[in-house]
Amino acid sequence: MSIIFLLTGISLLLAIGFLAAFLWAIKNGQYEDDYTPSVRILFDDSEKEKKSNENKNQKQ
Repeated sequence: MSIIFLLTGISLLLAIGFLAAFLWAIKNGQYEDDYTPSVRILFDDSEKEKKSNENKNQKQ
């Protein structure tokens, strides 16, 4: 029976720790920009490709 109290206490401490980490992340602005990651896949990487092609042409 005492193990239930021990496990309950440990789980409460763990939950409080995760809550504190979540609140810290919110306070530091971790979740402010939720739009950019969804459209990042739509951006072209043409500048990187052009530079790598130019470097390959210069080596030849």
